[in-house]
Amino acid sequence: MKIGIGVQHETDSFLSGKKAAESAIQNGQIDRADLILAFCSGQLDAAVFLNGLRSVVGNIPPIIGGSAIGIISNTFLSYTGSPAGIAVIESDALHCHIAAAGDLDKDEKAAGIALGKQLPRDLKEKLLLIFYDSIKQPATRTSPPVMNASPPLIDGLESTLGRNLPIIGAGLLGDYGFQPTIQFCGSYPGTQSVVGAVLSGDFDHYVKIMHGFTPMDGIYHTITRMDGAVIYDVDNTPIVQMIDGRYGDQEWRRQFPVRRLAIGVNMGDKYGDFLESDYINRLIVSILPDNSGIVLFEPDLREGMDIQFMTRDSTNRIFESVKNNSSQLMQQIIADGKKPMFGLYIDCAGRTASSSDTLTEEASEVINVFNQYNTPLLGFYSGVEIAPFIGKSKGLDWTGVLMVITEKGSDV
Repeated sequence: MKIGIGVQHETDSFLSGKKAAESAIQNGQIDRADLILAFCSGQLDAAVFLNGLRSVVGNIPPIIGGSAIGIISNTFLSYTGSPAGIAVIESDALHCHIAAAGDLDKDEKAAGIALGKQLPRDLKEKLLLIFYDSIKQPATRTSPPVMNASPPLIDGLESTLGRNLPIIGAGLLGDYGFQPTIQFCGSYPGTQSVVGAVLSGDFDHYVKIMHGFTPMDGIYHTITRMDGAVIYDVDNTPIVQMIDGRYGDQEWRRQFPVRRLAIGVNMGDKYGDFLESDYINRLIVSILPDNSGIVLFEPDLREGMDIQFMTRDSTNRIFESVKNNSSQLMQQIIADGKKPMFGLYIDCAGRTASSSDTLTEEASEVINVFNQYNTPLLGFYSGVEIAPFIGKSKGLDWTGVLMVITEKGSDV
């Protein structure tokens, strides 16, 4: 298996794609492109960027991915301007089947079913990568964005796959303004689409989820009024007023998304010791214009559910967690007699230094570990991260999902 990584900060969309492809092919000494993962900033024209890629790799190799807020690689990290990045994979051992479905904004579950019906149901399949449009309706001056929901999308997929195939992927964002995104659907650019790549062959994959929130006070609250992705009341009290009290002011209301507070659901022992791996957290995208409720990134919470207010971990704790989790994953790979060939880091856009009010980037810890192991890395900043969680693939918020493709052999 050969992997070539190409990154660019070129403002010309066509040249960005062309140069990224040329760089990836040269860096990976690629003779034949079998699969390409590609992501570009919302500042670029994604369709023109795709044409730039095609001018180098031709029309045959499937290209999947799409819009991203920023790009991460072994030598590059940027989410300002016009970053773009690609990974070109050449392998006789890894095989892929690409499919896509549209009309995500009309019915997420139906889109998942439509995609799943196009995918093979062979037990030899090991992994499903998916990338989908996060934006159902973009934000305007007077209204918050409406997001496409990952739970019904995943439910639709799994209902047709017929088995528990691990799903890893992302809901795509191109900018912090929650404007429309583009998806690269194998052979064409799409919108309101989900693209999937089923991977099979003589390889293995490892996954680690990086978290970053802890309960603010450990107190459970019950959702008493909710509609879709909007929570109005908890404990029969307006949630906006409750959050005002926790902050001591209303400054948080002007943050999109809210930076240091999230809504958490404990999937483990309700009164046991805190384990970050037991929690699903939901980012607060915005507040309603009339201040009556908060808008979450996913509409999967329900009235009657117990939630906790979650606060962002300290900078040192986040960095330590990312460093340790990345290192432990690579150490496990080596201990299993495998060779890490390629890493994909799907990182929530809320984890950037600018969004987290930190001086350095947590993704730099992943970069350092991959450089230590001389393993190619491509990452991007996303809206939603998808990975197996407590036995089922789920959409996650404010996480970093690190996937490593491996081959046999321990020569690193």
